[in-house]
Amino acid sequence: MDFVLAYITAKNREQALSIGQTLVEERLAACVNVLDSMTSIYWWEGKICTDNEAVLIAKTASEKFQALTARVKQLHTYTCPCVVSLPITGGNEGYLDWLAEQTAP
Repeated sequence: MDFVLAYITAKNREQALSIGQTLVEERLAACVNVLDSMTSIYWWEGKICTDNEAVLIAKTASEKFQALTARVKQLHTYTCPCVVSLPITGGNEGYLDWLAEQTAP
């Protein structure tokens, strides 16, 4: 089984915790880490913006990433939320087994 880290930004800690809770409850992610107080600098609608955001890092099976993305888009207040995946190419076999168990149908 293949796994990914899903990197997701949220407008604040509360939104990140709410989205993370739902992703884990619905088994779209085995675990979500929430990192608070990140500063983002980005282009939006023709101008540079600077905002404080929170980051979610969700660990999941590759086959669940599309459903995870769709669910984040339903829950998120942003028009175009950041949801990207990074492949997990190795790791503690016991942890990877646990990821597989937690994301099983």
